Amino acid sequence: MMLNQAVLLIFAFSVCGIFYTYVGYPVLLRFLAAVRPMQWLREANMPTVSIIIAARNEEKGLRAKLKNTLAIDYPSEKLEIIVASDCSTDGTDEIVNSFEDNGVKLIRPDRRLGKTGVQNLAVENATGEIVLFSDATTHYKSDVLEHMLPSFADDRVGCVAGKLIYEDSSRSSVGKGATNYWNYETFLKQNESLVSSLIGVSGCLYAVRRSAYQPMYPEACSDFLIASVMFRQGLRTVYEPAAICTEETNVRGEEELKMRVRIIAQTLSDIWRNSEMLNPFRFGFFSIELISHKLCRYLVPFFLIVMFAASWLLALTYPVFWIIASIQLVFWAMAIIGLTLMRRSSSMRIFSYPSYFALANLASVIGIYKFLTGETYSYWEPIRNN
Repeated sequence: MMLNQAVLLIFAFSVCGIFYTYVGYPVLLRFLAAVRPMQWLREANMPTVSIIIAARNEEKGLRAKLKNTLAIDYPSEKLEIIVASDCSTDGTDEIVNSFEDNGVKLIRPDRRLGKTGVQNLAVENATGEIVLFSDATTHYKSDVLEHMLPSFADDRVGCVAGKLIYEDSSRSSVGKGATNYWNYETFLKQNESLVSSLIGVSGCLYAVRRSAYQPMYPEACSDFLIASVMFRQGLRTVYEPAAICTEETNVRGEEELKMRVRIIAQTLSDIWRNSEMLNPFRFGFFSIELISHKLCRYLVPFFLIVMFAASWLLALTYPVFWIIASIQLVFWAMAIIGLTLMRRSSSMRIFSYPSYFALANLASVIGIYKFLTGETYSYWEPIRNN
C-alpha cells in the first residue's frame, strides 16, 4: 500500500509538471497580462540604424536577402547594412562586394569567430544608434523599421523583437509541427512582453540600443542571452508583432533535431553561466519566466518517462490506469510512426503532431546530455534546405 501511494505521488507530480509547463504557465501569463499589463511608450522616431547580417557560406540566398534589405522603407542616409562573414569559403563575400555601390559593407575577421563572435565584431564597427540583427535567409516586410523603432522612444526598452512567421511551402510533416510549435511560442512571447520582459528573441529579427549592447562570449546563444543582458541593466525586451519577417521551416527531421539540440544545449549553458537570473527575489517575474518557459520545458521528457512507467505500475492495482497507460502507448506508437515517415519524407497530418512533440522532447534529452558533457558551439554551420 505504501509503495502504491508513493507511485501515485510520483505520477501526480509528473502530471502536474507537464500540465504546468504546457497549460498552467500560459494561463498564468494570460491572466497577468490581462489584469496588470506593463505597457510601454511608443512614439515615432527615426534614429540611425545598422542592420547586421551574420553569414557563413550563404551564397545561395544572400543576394535575395540583400535586395530585400535594401527595399526596407527607411531613409538611406540613416541606414547602414553590414554583412559579417564568418570566414565564408563560398561566394558569400563576393556577393556582398557586388552590393558595395549600394552601401552594403563587408566585415570579415581573420579567423572564425562563430555567429556571436562576428555579431560582436560587427557591432564594434556599426555606427547606428539602433542595431538590428538578421539572418541571411530571413525576408522582412518593407515597413519593419516603422513598427520596431517607436518602442525605443521608451527609455526602459533596450531590445525589440519582431514576429517571425514560418512558411512551409513543402507542406512537410516537420514544417507542420514547427509551425504549430512556433504559434504556441508566439503566444508566450506576446504575454511575457506584457507581463515583464521577453526572456529571448528570434535571432532573425531583433533590434538593440547600441549603447546597451554588451559583447557576449563566443559560445553564447546571443538571441537568448540578449534579454538577460538587457534586464541586468534595468531594460526590458519587448515584442512587436507588427514587425514581420518570414523564413522557410526545416523540412527534414534530422535538420530540425540538430538545430533544436544546439539551441537547447547553448541555452542551458547560458542559464548555468548566468544562474543568478533564476533568483526571483532579485529579478522578479523574469526569473519565473526563465524557470517556467525554459527549465520546465526541458524537464518535460523526464516527466513523460516517469508518468509512463508509473502508469503501468499502477495498472497492476488500479484498473483505470490500464486506460491511462494504453492511451500513452498509442500516442507514442503514433509518434514513432510519424518519425519514421519523417525520415522517408512522407507526411500524414494525424502523425505530424505526435511525431514533432516526440522530436522536440528527444532534442531536450540530447541537449541536456550535451550540456552536461560540456559540448560547446562556438562555431556554427547554418542548416539550409536544398
